[in-house]
Amino acid sequence: MIAIIDYGVGNLRSVEKAFEKVGIKAGIVRDPGEVDRADGVVLPGVGAFADAMDNLKRAGMNLAVKRAVEDGRPLLGICLGLQLLFEASEEWGYSEGLGIFPGVVRRLPEGLKVPHMGWNQVKFRGIHPVFEGVPDNSAFYFVHSYYVDPARESVKAGVTDYGIEFTSAVGHRNVFAIQFHPEKSSALGLRILRNFGGIVERC
Repeated sequence: MIAIIDYGVGNLRSVEKAFEKVGIKAGIVRDPGEVDRADGVVLPGVGAFADAMDNLKRAGMNLAVKRAVEDGRPLLGICLGLQLLFEASEEWGYSEGLGIFPGVVRRLPEGLKVPHMGWNQVKFRGIHPVFEGVPDNSAFYFVHSYYVDPARESVKAGVTDYGIEFTSAVGHRNVFAIQFHPEKSSALGLRILRNFGGIVERC
């Protein structure tokens, strides 16, 4: 089963329902032990970076996420879940993240309308199994004011243009993460969730 981590942020049920729609067994979990027993893990999220990290730590979910990564189990980060995988964020000062990927979360530049909300294209970098069957330059639904700035080019799986070119997807070994919301991105978003389910089944 795929564990969707509940750490007090929204949008969990819509992610769960999207997995149900594509026939993938996934459930919302609130206990780190359930994450440890899961075949795959989803780290979703909307809201403030620092608050989300505090919630993860209080629940012991920060360590459960790290154990999943170290064990080689597939992990998918969505929106804030992508940002939390990095070392730190500049949101409301400096806040430490999970440190799975080197790099920092930065605010979209002055002069751009924030949040970046609505449909925008993703240009793929390399070949990643979560994007199998998804055409390059496909559009997905975004809602965010901050973006990830990876320290390593090699982890970039997709980029998006919004006044600047920012990293909208990352991938390395068993960890994948996306800035957009697949559960709100129609058929192609569901395809990504189905692909992730297939990766979990093959592991």
